[in-house]
Amino acid sequence: MWSFLKFVGASLVVSMKGSRGYYLWLAFLLLLVGIGIHAYADQYRNGLIRTGMRDPVSWGFYIGNFAFMVGVAAAAVVLVIPAYLYDWKPIKEIALIGELLAISAIVMCVLFVTVDVGNPLRVWHMLPIIGRPNFPRSLLAWDVVVLSAYLMLNLVIATHILFRSHRNQHYNKRFAVPLILISIPAAIGIHTVTAFLFAGLPARSYWNAAILAPRFLTSAFCSGPAIILILLQILRRTTRMRVADEALFKIAELMAYAMFINLFLFGAEVFRDEYSATREIVHFQYLFGSGDYGSSPIKWYAWSALGCSVVAFLLFLIPRTRKNLITLNIGAVLIYAGVYIEKGVALVVPGFAPSTLGEIYAYAPSSVELRVSMGIFGIGAILFTLMVRVATTYLFSNAALQHHDDDAAEAG
Repeated sequence: MWSFLKFVGASLVVSMKGSRGYYLWLAFLLLLVGIGIHAYADQYRNGLIRTGMRDPVSWGFYIGNFAFMVGVAAAAVVLVIPAYLYDWKPIKEIALIGELLAISAIVMCVLFVTVDVGNPLRVWHMLPIIGRPNFPRSLLAWDVVVLSAYLMLNLVIATHILFRSHRNQHYNKRFAVPLILISIPAAIGIHTVTAFLFAGLPARSYWNAAILAPRFLTSAFCSGPAIILILLQILRRTTRMRVADEALFKIAELMAYAMFINLFLFGAEVFRDEYSATREIVHFQYLFGSGDYGSSPIKWYAWSALGCSVVAFLLFLIPRTRKNLITLNIGAVLIYAGVYIEKGVALVVPGFAPSTLGEIYAYAPSSVELRVSMGIFGIGAILFTLMVRVATTYLFSNAALQHHDDDAAEAG
């Protein structure tokens, strides 16, 4: 216990030490958090009327960000599977970064749901024992369970690896590897349950489809790794972390497969409604500005998201562009933008417009929503920055690398 407390204290000291650029980055993030807190105080005092949401559109920018960040959290699987199932060393050395990103993403998910509730004091109803979560009938209760379990798995795994590295010891494979393998179905579960929250609403025909859960997963395996690709390149320039180009190119190859499946599933869903000409076609017409909805305010978002995804898929599909860092980064930015718009505007808004009564409320996030979201992203970025600072100090110093090598003897 004493050695663990020393590790916690040493980690706090390490996270507070850095270059001038490190402090400026943290100061910038704290500024974003301050802006978000100020905006949330306004929302808390005056209510959700300060957002762009109304009765016809009761989910908006907050829930769109929640759905997107759940996908980012699940994306750690893209590093975990090749690292631990196939024991591929170039990715195994950096798999911890995906787990740290998952922790930050889940914290942001919780915050987005909290601010969307309106009054955060209502959240206690979802807590076991003191609240009434209505488990197992409630899908929301299931979401709380799977997100909490996934968060704890990644926290335990990351803490164990960093604690052993702090002591210049190799992590205990008999303890860590089973938890890492359990985290794979858990990652799939968090995004599947989130998809079920949408698909389980029969009055919202745009979401009420069995294909929604596979679409959530495939889009997650595009957007999350896109962030990881950029982060890994930044980290290898600013820290002692060693990231082989081979690892980046393998991640990009896995993303190409996911992007193809994501585009295929989306095309299959559009074909179903367009060819059958059922009532559900109105949602896609509103999304893309066709038919009676040529003046749809979100059609430019939809077409830009589709364009970004298609161009990114082509860049990642062709080996020459996939293995060029310039086109690789362009593709990563495009797929991030495409999925972010798809999970935000293109997922949430068409589900409410037109409404079950045929009414249209042109939703747009208010400045309060944008500033609150800015603050939440700032909190997540601060958490990730501090954890990466500790990880790069313990794992990627010369001494730690010798003990962290796969050929090192197991400890304990």
